[in-house]
Amino acid sequence: MNARKIKKFLHVGCGKKNIDNTPFPKSIWEEIRFDIDPSVNPDVIGTMTEMHQIKDNSLDAIYSSHNIEHLYPHEVIIALKEFKKKLKPNGFTLITCPDLKSACSLVCQDQLLEPAYESFRGSVAPIDIIYGHRTSIKKGNIYMAHKCGFTEKALISVLQQAGFLQVMSKTRPSEFDIWALATCSEWNIENIKSTAIKFFP
Repeated sequence: MNARKIKKFLHVGCGKKNIDNTPFPKSIWEEIRFDIDPSVNPDVIGTMTEMHQIKDNSLDAIYSSHNIEHLYPHEVIIALKEFKKKLKPNGFTLITCPDLKSACSLVCQDQLLEPAYESFRGSVAPIDIIYGHRTSIKKGNIYMAHKCGFTEKALISVLQQAGFLQVMSKTRPSEFDIWALATCSEWNIENIKSTAIKFFP
């Protein structure tokens, strides 16, 4: 292993992706792939709400891209508390998920079923952003169904309820997503800003 890889991050809900599809540079970070679906060959098979396979206080960061919307609302805070428990005292979690506010702006224009953008899975309409990608679900991938959703304000609130002390966030209406960086301890404001700049798109 490269001697410079001194930090570990958990790639939650990795799917078929790996570190190359994350904001974490290989030169610094070591990736642990974590997913509920064994078919994607993760390093660890498990669920966000019960991460007993991961040692407490062992991670420098957790990256969760488009996962928490697949939980029921009451499960979200359980999962985020699990994240915090697995992080080192100075660790952080980086989360991105669909932005319901942006999606609902199209729904209010009666564009529920009209393409909002193109992805590697094909066209994505507001109904897919809100409820989960219909084509994937139709093919049997029930893990793609959405059971809750967030606005930027709601995501910040649930992270704070889970015990994260500081949250820096960003909404990208044109991309229909929200990004949030949440810290386990009190960071210098310049430190959290510079970290957010490094990891936010």
